[in-house]
Amino acid sequence: MPIKSLPFSKQLIYSTGMMGWSIMTNLIIVMLPYFYLPPNNSGLVPLVPQLLVFGAFNILSLIAASGRFIDAVYDPLIASISDKSKNPKGRRFPIMKWAILPAVVCCSLVFYPLIKGESLNNAWWLTIVLAGFFVSVTTYIIPYNALLAELTHTPEEKVKLSTFQQVGFVLGMILGALCNNYADLIQSIFGVTERFHALQYAIWGLAIFSGLVMILPILFINEKDYVDSKPTHTPLLPAIKSTFKNINFKYYLISDFTFYTALSLMSSGLLYFVTVLLGLPDSDGGKFMGLMVLLSLLFYPFVNYGAKKIGKKQLVIIAFGVLSLIFVTIFFLGKLPFEPTNQMYILVAFASFPLAALGILPNAILADIAQQETIESGENHEGMFFAVKYLFVKLGQTIGIAIFAMLTVYGKDPGNDYGLRLNGVVGFVLCVLALLFFTRFKERK
Repeated sequence: MPIKSLPFSKQLIYSTGMMGWSIMTNLIIVMLPYFYLPPNNSGLVPLVPQLLVFGAFNILSLIAASGRFIDAVYDPLIASISDKSKNPKGRRFPIMKWAILPAVVCCSLVFYPLIKGESLNNAWWLTIVLAGFFVSVTTYIIPYNALLAELTHTPEEKVKLSTFQQVGFVLGMILGALCNNYADLIQSIFGVTERFHALQYAIWGLAIFSGLVMILPILFINEKDYVDSKPTHTPLLPAIKSTFKNINFKYYLISDFTFYTALSLMSSGLLYFVTVLLGLPDSDGGKFMGLMVLLSLLFYPFVNYGAKKIGKKQLVIIAFGVLSLIFVTIFFLGKLPFEPTNQMYILVAFASFPLAALGILPNAILADIAQQETIESGENHEGMFFAVKYLFVKLGQTIGIAIFAMLTVYGKDPGNDYGLRLNGVVGFVLCVLALLFFTRFKERK
């Protein structure tokens, strides 16, 4: 049993770690396609060729997918190392601290191509630095999220701490999505003439800030004061297999994977939806993302209350249903009988509830699953459950970027936007699949 309960102030400090890696991962999701394959009204130049491989996959989609093959091996490996750790300072924080600097550097280098123009050399460079970023940020994320199950001891505590985590995550989403707005400020204040360089400076600043907030939990929380660490003795492969024997976890995992694939489609396409489908400036993308996140905060008390009254499962199913309708709206953006700005306001308003519910509840649900497994098996596999989850989250995010990049072949510019609209169709199908699988999940009362 833990020696102490985590006080409110340290719960907030713990959530800053989430905000840090959220900024960097959302920079990759939102800015990577826009930076390397920009629409022709962006003021940027394409950096990788739009070559098709096997008639369907363009180079950027293959690059985005390649880094996750490394994760497929590395995620469970770092989880196993963390679960088995006998470090006297704790199982999680001593590993996490080594990930911060490499993550900051690799995230920034993603947006420093070797050649300012279309080149296969840029494709090879991007493959290398993306792989470095994925490995670095995974070394932080897996132990960090395993702590959610260890620092909390009741379903209510899990929902509460998961809520603080989600606040950190959505703040990271806002800060990452405002990248173009920071670039505007850099150009106006410092007289930077090229948009390309202004974006690079903005990304460096955001990455460094991310690293600074990621180190706060390590500096101000003594893991051994709040967690009774019991290293697991199960070898790596049996530990992975044990997670998949849990039928509830399988349904959870499939739903979570399809949701993050759909969410990545939306995030990757945000700047395109704003600039191409609606004809608004790219800086509006960050503003709408910020508004959506702020509106989602209004639903947090309802989500916490509803989880107690009607259960987490029902709220998640409702959220998937609403999100599927939002993707239908994306297909018709720019053709609805409203002003372009009002169309985005409608989209943002309806997206705020799913963002709140699907941000808070899945981690709390998984912490419940991991804790129950620990009680039944006597082995602490929290890290492995979260490793498998985040492997599939990142696979979903990467497949989402890859699908978005592939669909740009069918149109990504004003007057030629069918590829962007197809994201609405694909997202709708994914959300319906997530809903159907999650109906099979059995929630413990």
